[in-house]
Amino acid sequence: MAALTSSLRLHPQFTSKDYEQHHGSVVEEIEGLIKVHIDGHVERPQIVPCVTPALSPELNVISRDMVIDHVTNTWARFCVPICHKQKLPLLIYFHGGGFCVGSAAWSCYHEFLARLSTRVECMIISVNYRLAPENPLPAPYDDGLKALMWVKNQMIYNYEASKWWTVKCNFSSVFLAGDSAGANIAYNVAARVAAYEGANLRPLSLKGLILIQPFFGGEVRTVSEKCMAQSHGSALNLAASDTYWRLALPSGADRDHPWCNPLAKGYMTLEELKLLPTLVCISEMDILKDRNLEFCDALGKAGKRVEYVVYKGVGHAFQILSKSQVSKSRTNEMMARINSFMAL
Repeated sequence: MAALTSSLRLHPQFTSKDYEQHHGSVVEEIEGLIKVHIDGHVERPQIVPCVTPALSPELNVISRDMVIDHVTNTWARFCVPICHKQKLPLLIYFHGGGFCVGSAAWSCYHEFLARLSTRVECMIISVNYRLAPENPLPAPYDDGLKALMWVKNQMIYNYEASKWWTVKCNFSSVFLAGDSAGANIAYNVAARVAAYEGANLRPLSLKGLILIQPFFGGEVRTVSEKCMAQSHGSALNLAASDTYWRLALPSGADRDHPWCNPLAKGYMTLEELKLLPTLVCISEMDILKDRNLEFCDALGKAGKRVEYVVYKGVGHAFQILSKSQVSKSRTNEMMARINSFMAL
C-alpha cells in the first residue's frame, strides 16, 4: 500500500464577512473549532497544528503515514517503537474531537501517541477517519471497521509496502482504543465486531478495549453535566457537547440514539453484547464523569469485565491538551495503567 503524501497549497485569506457573503449565515458553531454555514459549508480553524510524521530521535519511535482507503481518504499514522521485543502488541487508536474536528496529524496526538508507544512498547496505528457534519455517523464507525480489515489484509497478504511494520507486529494481541469521540468509535467498532463474534477478522485477534473519557450522551442530564462548570484545562462544556451531537448524529436522531447513549432503553442490552475486556479512563473534572461511571457500572452489572480509574484534578482531554504539572503526572499514571491492562 502506498505511503501518504501531501502537498502545500496556498489559499486566499477570507474574513468571516466574506464567508457569510459566499455561504450564508452560520447555523452551528463551537467557538474557535468549527462553523457550519446554512449552505453546508464548514470552516475548521487550525487551532492545533498538523505535523509530519517526523519525531525526535530520542523517542526511539519510527513514524510513517499510510493510506487505508483512497476513496474515503482514510489514512493512518504509525508509531513503531525501536525496542528489543521480537513482536509488539498493536493498539489501533481513534482521536477525539466530537466527531467533527481533529486529526491523527494534530501535534498533540502525534506527541502523546509516540510517548505512549515507547512507554507501553506497543505499535500504534492512529486512524484518520472522516468527520461530521459532512460525514455523519456511522461514517467514522465504517472507517474504523475498514481500518481493522485493512490491518487483517496486510497480515494475510504480506504486502511489500507494509513489511516494515508487519514483521514486528503480534497480530494475536490487538487492542482498540481512543479518547472522547474516538473512544466512542472504538466502543462501537468493537460492538460491530462482537455482533459477528469476530469471524470477519480472523486470524486477527482482539484482546481488549481502552476508552479514555468516552464521549457518550443522553437526553436526561447527569449531575456532572448539569452542575460542573467547564474547568480550566478541560476541553469540553455542555453547549459544545450538544452541538457535536447535533452535527454528528443522523438527521432526526436525539441523544438517546444508541450511538450516543449505549444505555438507552429499547435497543440491544449490554447483556446481549459480547464485549471485549474494557479499561475506562475517567477525569474527575470532566462533565462526562458521571456518564462514564454509569457506563462502567452498567458493564459490571451486565457481567462484563471492566476496569476503571478516575484521575483526580484533571479535565477532559488533559492528556493531550494540558501542560500543567498535575496533568503530566496523571498522564504518566494513565500510561502505566494502559501498560498493565495490555500486559494481562
